[in-house]
Amino acid sequence: MDVSLDVDMSTSSSSDDLDDTVNYATVAEAVHALIVGEPVDLIETLAERVAQACLAHSSVTRVAVTVHKPHAPIPVPFDDVEIRITREQSNA
Repeated sequence: MDVSLDVDMSTSSSSDDLDDTVNYATVAEAVHALIVGEPVDLIETLAERVAQACLAHSSVTRVAVTVHKPHAPIPVPFDDVEIRITREQSNA
């Protein structure tokens, strides 16, 4: 799995304070918990759950999640199956 975050660093870049940005260790732990947690049938479901967990951090403005499935049950030769989703904070 690959996770790319767009983070609002307007405050943290000046303050140099972890409380003003996203704690990447916390995000990594949340993503890991989803990967090893409750099984899902679709990698799309996992990608959406990961995206929503990342967006739960207010500093994250956008997230792109790529889920790889190199051993997908496909009857033809292939190296990898991957899906990628991109989600943004809703400003509603």
